[in-house]
Amino acid sequence: MPAALITREEAIARLGDVFRQHGFEGTSLSVITAATGLGKGSLYNYFPGGKDEMAAAVLAHVDDWFEREIYAPLRAAGAGEVPAAITAMFDNTAQYFRGGGRVCLVGAFALDDTRDRFAAVVQDYFRRWIDALAVALEKAGVQQPVGLAEMTVAGIQGALVLARALDEPAAFTRQLGILRANLRAVLASALA
Repeated sequence: MPAALITREEAIARLGDVFRQHGFEGTSLSVITAATGLGKGSLYNYFPGGKDEMAAAVLAHVDDWFEREIYAPLRAAGAGEVPAAITAMFDNTAQYFRGGGRVCLVGAFALDDTRDRFAAVVQDYFRRWIDALAVALEKAGVQQPVGLAEMTVAGIQGALVLARALDEPAAFTRQLGILRANLRAVLASALA
């Protein structure tokens, strides 16, 4: 009996896991069909542009999540709401990256030859996160909000790499706790 077809959205979620595990270049069509359960015909029906379109769809899915859960709440927060928005940023980030057990697909794409293929998307992901956090920090009266935002986003991404390199997701959680405490202290001082 043939397997039930999955939706395009389900295929995108599965493709994200495949690209995280194998990278763009290491993801072959046979790996994709095995992971999604879709034959070549169904894959090309959902993604006529092939693997490039699949990766673009996955990146757009990631972007939608970050816009909704991270960037928009930071930008929308009033000065008094900034601490709660930043707490939500850390909580949502920890959940999204499964406590350090999930690779950042955009970060992975930034580090290999795929970076040039998806350069605009990769740059936009990091720039928008830094900008949204800087806007929130500035509203709260923090000095040098852009530098602090860059340091925080770099710290989150570095913690993901460290957790993966050590094969210890708890390293991510520990570093997120340190970054959270640092921002909390800066905000308390700025809002005092």
